[in-house]
Amino acid sequence: MSGEHSNDNQWRKLASQVSSKINLAWWLDKLSTPLLIAALAGSCLILIARRELTDFSWFYPSIIGAIILLAIGLLSWWRARENFESPDHALVRMEASMKMCNKLSAAKQGLTPWPAIPKVLNDGTRWRWPRLLSPPLAALILVGASVLLPVSTRSNAGDLPMDEPQAWKDLEADIESLTQEETVEKDYLEELEERIEQLRGQNQEEWYSHSSIEATDALREMHQGELDKMERNLRRAEQALESLQENSGEMSDQARERILDAFSEALEQLEQGKMKPNSELLEKIKALDPENLAQLDPQQLEQLRKSMKQSAKNCAQCQGGASKGPSQDGGASQDWLDDLLNEGSDNGQQQEREGGKGGVNRGPGSAPGVLGQISPDVNSGDLEGLQSEDLSKSLPGDLLELRDSKHDVDKTKVGLRAGGNVDNESEGGSRVWKESLLPSEKRALKNFFK
Repeated sequence: MSGEHSNDNQWRKLASQVSSKINLAWWLDKLSTPLLIAALAGSCLILIARRELTDFSWFYPSIIGAIILLAIGLLSWWRARENFESPDHALVRMEASMKMCNKLSAAKQGLTPWPAIPKVLNDGTRWRWPRLLSPPLAALILVGASVLLPVSTRSNAGDLPMDEPQAWKDLEADIESLTQEETVEKDYLEELEERIEQLRGQNQEEWYSHSSIEATDALREMHQGELDKMERNLRRAEQALESLQENSGEMSDQARERILDAFSEALEQLEQGKMKPNSELLEKIKALDPENLAQLDPQQLEQLRKSMKQSAKNCAQCQGGASKGPSQDGGASQDWLDDLLNEGSDNGQQQEREGGKGGVNRGPGSAPGVLGQISPDVNSGDLEGLQSEDLSKSLPGDLLELRDSKHDVDKTKVGLRAGGNVDNESEGGSRVWKESLLPSEKRALKNFFK
């Protein structure tokens, strides 16, 4: 009797296990879809929260996630309970799967003794792990990625430092470049730096105000003008020295005097400008006597000219420099306006432009360079700005130059004046207002006034 009772307990225990297995499978099947959707939405929310919130705490999200997971589990259990099996149904399932011919059902009703437990049990079911575990694993991967992936928080635009105007950066770069090259005197650079610091010392909200932009533009234009002026004067002085050094014996007195005047004028402007060359270079230029260049050491003169060229090049390469014009090729060509007005410093070039002196039976000959100055190098492939050098082709309204000047205001006081009178009366048809009618309109008027 004890053996039969033992078999009864074992079969009922096996039926409970099979019932739990089937019910768990149904619950996991109903849980997969909501769990995957909730994991996808939750991972997106976690990523957004980590990006938008600077101080992100995991306490409340963990509690909310646990509550949502519990709710999904209860909802899935409620949906799957319609398919749940009791231990009695599981006992019938095992009986049918092992083809026991209703032995377990009869033993349960007490009609027959419980059969012995077989070595191999078959409940008619098997686990499909890829189908059951894929959704939970995908949900776990999504949530883990949203937690572990590095995400940079969005910074508030008001907390970021405001970017300075580009003009200040360009001026700072010019100051650094000119200081390293020792091109100009430090007084001008210190004054420029001080004015930039005054603009920077304003409230950041006023950096891009109308008044600040106007002050920045004025400072940049002043700096650009000083750079252009110093570069131009250095090149003119260097070219004058070159002409005096190479063509001193072939020049006429008039051409020599003009070159000396150009050198003196350039030196005077270098001394009077706000931006001056460094004191060492300026003293060497001032101590130079252009009328007695033959007495100087050619190497020293060549070194001085090289220093002047380098200083002019440094000015041209600054951010505030014009960086254009024919003087950028190293000083080999003269100013185009001086050439146009016959104010060049090279007398040899003017002599080459004179026409030939032919005999009685032939013409005067062709003058070389009639179409302009012949350049030894056309600089093919280089990008150069085009500039009109023929003032005879200028039209009314064309811009020739810009100058700083004041308006000429007529401040003469004007009193009361009498109004004008009509001198001549109108004559001819203008005295009578006439209106011409079409033929159809004339016929209509005749019919109306009959």
